[in-house]
Amino acid sequence: MRALTWQGRENVSVETVPDPTIQHPTDAIVRVTSTAICGSDLHLYTVLGMYLDKGDVLGHEAMGVVEEVGAGTGSLAVGDRVVIPFNISCGTCWMCAHGLFAQCETTQVRDQGTGASLFGFSKLYGQVPGGQAEYLRVPQAQFGPIVVPADGAPDERYLFLSDVLPTAWQAVEYADVPAGGTVAVVGLGPIGQMAARIAAHRGASRVIGLDLVPERLEMARRHGIEVIDVGAVDDVAGAVRELTGGRGVDSSIDAVGMEAHGSPVAAGAQRFAGLLPDKVGAAMIEKAGVDRLAALLNAFDVVRRGGTVSIVGVYGGAVDPIPMMQLFDKGLTLRMGQANVKRWIDDLLPLVSDAADPLGVLDLRTHRIALEEAPAAYDMFQKKADGCIKVVLDPAAV
Repeated sequence: MRALTWQGRENVSVETVPDPTIQHPTDAIVRVTSTAICGSDLHLYTVLGMYLDKGDVLGHEAMGVVEEVGAGTGSLAVGDRVVIPFNISCGTCWMCAHGLFAQCETTQVRDQGTGASLFGFSKLYGQVPGGQAEYLRVPQAQFGPIVVPADGAPDERYLFLSDVLPTAWQAVEYADVPAGGTVAVVGLGPIGQMAARIAAHRGASRVIGLDLVPERLEMARRHGIEVIDVGAVDDVAGAVRELTGGRGVDSSIDAVGMEAHGSPVAAGAQRFAGLLPDKVGAAMIEKAGVDRLAALLNAFDVVRRGGTVSIVGVYGGAVDPIPMMQLFDKGLTLRMGQANVKRWIDDLLPLVSDAADPLGVLDLRTHRIALEEAPAAYDMFQKKADGCIKVVLDPAAV
């Protein structure tokens, strides 16, 4: 089959690799019909290469049609149209029983000290081949796949259940926005776009999106989100306070993560770590604070005293310096973590199935292109060129 593979820092290519096969009774094989590029994929593309091997298949946002099932996959059937959650969870362990599917004890990557295995996301999370490919082996298929209607609707109606929507929903849930409250979303990439829309859908009286990319700001405006161009103001927190009676928002969401704009020293450290031998670069990531924290610091600044900060952007630096005095003095609550995808599907599936499209899932993807064009798409997405906000790859396109 053809698959997008990692070859080195900012170097990916589509190669012919062996077709996946059933390895365990709980495996299924899915023919991928759509697979998206995530901002987290860019972390592997530019920063976390020391945790990858040449030829690793990337991607963790995929959907398709079941082609083959193992003997232990329960009611899952050949021909089912399915979305594949990015985290691999069993559904029955203690963590899964408590809704913490991203911490599944069956698939935890204990040799790395991390949570549940993830598709296409390096040795840190199990080195499981990813979904930017023609076919995908799905472990724990007795629980993971989300069966969606074979209703002829475009894949983009359901595809974002794999990551974007549950991640955004959890971000809003963790933000604990009070009824009729206010929330600021820092970063209007795909997760930030959907977090802002979900916050408004769930009753926030005011949703303020912060970004500096014109196309992202315009997309948010289309969905009724107030926006601030952070490149056009000297004091971001001051601009937010002006909109909220001088107090700040009740809640803030960091939807950016480790590669935020505005952190030049950390950006240099990330580049340096990526050029080192793998063991040395990994030690630098694990022992030094190399995350770019501008977005996170904005999230701390714009929230009112006693408010809540929800962190959904991915971070990798083990000892990032954060302003503990500010957090303590303001009495802030922090919540964060990988999305527990299956926990939120019952909330989300009716919304994405609604013909009225209340969350605007059909207005997120900006580019749909052939899998063979994935290397150019990574470059475009990284550079935010051509109005790129969300790329969906089509393995069947030529």
